[in-house]
Amino acid sequence: MPEANLHRIPVTHAGALPRPDALRDLVNAREAGLPFDDAELAAAVKQATTGVVAQQRACGVDSVNDGEVGKFSWFLYVHSRIQGIQELPGPSTAHGGINGRDLAEFAPYFDTPDYQVSRRGRGYGAAPAPVTHMECTGPLVYAGHAAVQADIQNLRAALQQHPAPDAFLPAIAPGAIEHWLTNRHYPNDEAFLFAIADALHAEYQAIVDAGFRLQIDDPDLADGWQIYPSMSVADYQRHAALRIEALNHALRGIPADRVRLHMCWGSYRGPHKYDIPLADVAPLILRVNTGQYAIEASNPRHEHEWTVWRDVKLPDDKVLVPGVVGHVTDTIEHPELVAQRLERYASVVGRDRVIAGTDCGLGPRTAHESICWAKLQTLAEGAAIASKRLWP
Repeated sequence: MPEANLHRIPVTHAGALPRPDALRDLVNAREAGLPFDDAELAAAVKQATTGVVAQQRACGVDSVNDGEVGKFSWFLYVHSRIQGIQELPGPSTAHGGINGRDLAEFAPYFDTPDYQVSRRGRGYGAAPAPVTHMECTGPLVYAGHAAVQADIQNLRAALQQHPAPDAFLPAIAPGAIEHWLTNRHYPNDEAFLFAIADALHAEYQAIVDAGFRLQIDDPDLADGWQIYPSMSVADYQRHAALRIEALNHALRGIPADRVRLHMCWGSYRGPHKYDIPLADVAPLILRVNTGQYAIEASNPRHEHEWTVWRDVKLPDDKVLVPGVVGHVTDTIEHPELVAQRLERYASVVGRDRVIAGTDCGLGPRTAHESICWAKLQTLAEGAAIASKRLWP
């Protein structure tokens, strides 16, 4: 990775990868309350983890992960690992959706079948989510010790068969949990957020202690702007600053160079016309105690924002991981286009401080797993082209 000065641009991705059909069926059965065999599910997750690590390495990915193959969704993953959360019938009334500002202009679009499929995950084949919501009804306490250790052991076993220069495990940020978890217990937003942060710290620490890089998935930093359509930019910046304080509290004691922040604008296919510009949140992003910033960068609404880094100085000890391959289209990016995107970032932050990444997890967002793997392969090919030009 960049710390070793590879004289080339390393390759990674944002997280979720294709899940085998047999595993998907077992996970769906578990979440639907249908009969399933715990041992069979555990074995299937372990096998799938080894499979996705092998595929990543075959595609030329340097920093690999477990593909999140054992997690059905962030929504249910957190519910299973933190006590104090109750699932109740009916929709949440906590706030608007992550398309709140776009909805006013494009309401008919959000009722189309194409949007509904993309919302629940194209590649996972998941059924529509039941109309339930989560509420915090008691003290939040981390109870996922066995589950995170299973994630760690599965990835460790896969790497023994398919070694990689770097490996990471994703975990969610406190502010992103707040998207769907309604507070019915804590006296205010700050107490609620810091309680979430305290609960998540145990998972963060376990990942780093195991020798893996910790990836924080925090769409909240950008897509929260759509959730609260009445806020001004200044109001939203204050709102986001508190969520960053909570995230840094969850990261306390963890070296920044073992952490990667992944930020996006919600990752759903849709208009994104009213997304908050990167320039309005970039200075906030840099407050996060992390060594790498993985930012959605190739979709048509944000691709031009590489120029933001001309004006917002990236600290000398930090690295950018721009998403130069995207999920908004099933068209396979040309390696030359990938190379050009990477060279733009290298021109503003330096060639040694760029890692090739994806906008978001490709597994649930491409129509077929073959598209996902082809995109990762072209990502590596594009990084190789850019590297030859940047290190002639």
